[in-house]
Amino acid sequence: MATASNHDVTPVGLLYARFTPVYDLVFGPVLQPGRRAAVGAMALRGGERVLEVGVGTGINAALYPPSCRVVGIDLSEGMLAAAEARIARERLTHVRVQRMDGAALAFADGSFDVVYAPYTISAAPDPIRIVAEMRRVCRAGGRIVLLNHFLSSSRVLAGIEHRLTWLTRRIGFRADLGLQSLLDQTGLRAVSVRRVNVPPIWSLVLCAP
Repeated sequence: MATASNHDVTPVGLLYARFTPVYDLVFGPVLQPGRRAAVGAMALRGGERVLEVGVGTGINAALYPPSCRVVGIDLSEGMLAAAEARIARERLTHVRVQRMDGAALAFADGSFDVVYAPYTISAAPDPIRIVAEMRRVCRAGGRIVLLNHFLSSSRVLAGIEHRLTWLTRRIGFRADLGLQSLLDQTGLRAVSVRRVNVPPIWSLVLCAP
């Protein structure tokens, strides 16, 4: 059984450190259609730089074309170790990972052409701060991609999601994060929004910074 390092001591960090050995099995195939759609929506061109916020076990790594340069960050050392092993095993020389807090990115303004958060925002203690940082490091004219569950537009379903959040927080995410509120508070503009996966309760949001 995996143990948490000193760098995985937050409640979410401890939870995901425990998830590491089974993450790909539990969250792999069921969420992979969304990951593939997200990378397709990026419309990556040769030489572009991509930042993936919440790289986890590196399950997205093989989806990126080798002509681009990808940096994946995560707070969990267990997840990063799994990602590094995957990158080495699959010889993905265009992808590298490092430990970093998405709410305090150590990159200069406008460093990336694409900034992507796959199934990350609702698991973060401060999603507004993370998205604001994503916007900061994305160049003018770049793309920000959010792949996440957002609060339903249906009053009935939204009410259920609000009530379930106390439970979903125990398994690492909140069910009541509203997309429009997130966009309004971070100054982003949604270029497109579409549902992905089965059941289609996750959204792929392409934003302009």
